[in-house]
Amino acid sequence: MKKSLTSILVILGFVGAAQADQAKYPHRARYKHVPIIEAESLHGQLERVALVDVRSRYEYDTLHIKGALHIPLSKDKLPAAALELRKQSARPIVFYCNGTTCKKSYEAAEYAINAGVTNVYAYDAGLDVWTRKYPEASVLLGRSPIAPSDLIDKEAYKARVISAADFEARVEKGAAIVLDIRDLRQRDVALFPFKEERAPLDDRAKIAEVVARAKRSDKPLLVYDKVGKQAPWFQYYLEKEGVKNYYFMDGGAEGYHEAKFGKLKLPKFDS
Repeated sequence: MKKSLTSILVILGFVGAAQADQAKYPHRARYKHVPIIEAESLHGQLERVALVDVRSRYEYDTLHIKGALHIPLSKDKLPAAALELRKQSARPIVFYCNGTTCKKSYEAAEYAINAGVTNVYAYDAGLDVWTRKYPEASVLLGRSPIAPSDLIDKEAYKARVISAADFEARVEKGAAIVLDIRDLRQRDVALFPFKEERAPLDDRAKIAEVVARAKRSDKPLLVYDKVGKQAPWFQYYLEKEGVKNYYFMDGGAEGYHEAKFGKLKLPKFDS
């Protein structure tokens, strides 16, 4: 009886661990065929792998793992880039992105595997875990090593986020500099016509000009992106430049539309 009870507890323990793992790494089940490397293992052999950051160029330039190459995720271009890496070296190729809920590392590894590249891994704990665990092996705005205090945590970001209604009210008062940082491919229409500046994050000159103007004025800088994903990276630049009075719109442009018109419901069709 005791053995049976012990066996049941062991099984329940495994089930609980599996469920916890699934919650922490929600995409692992879908990409079971992609080999995973954990943070400790990667750190131990960092100089013996080809490490590839598959996020946007702006994200990479803001913060990345020391020694990482930048190859943005692209179904058309990444396989060829992975094959070229393999020609250069037999070292393991490790792809990473932001964190456990990001699936770009798995997708990049899958593209490489499907192209015939071997010895490929995904580091799926991502940059979030890495920078806090290994700040000495991280690069922030071109500087390394960094201190954990250099990283902007979620609470510090949330302190700069205001609701769509509050954002709009401040714009309508006319006492603010409004900046749309969406990529060109993300833009549809301006949320605040004739009242905003538009500069994608890779337009460094325009971004610098708007930020410099915000610093010289008494007006707050109000920033929005597409869904709130780009703003946290832009915050590093604003802090580095010493901007004191700035805010981001909760949920970006999509959050604005949802707050103003409600969540879009797609029609259901009978099969």
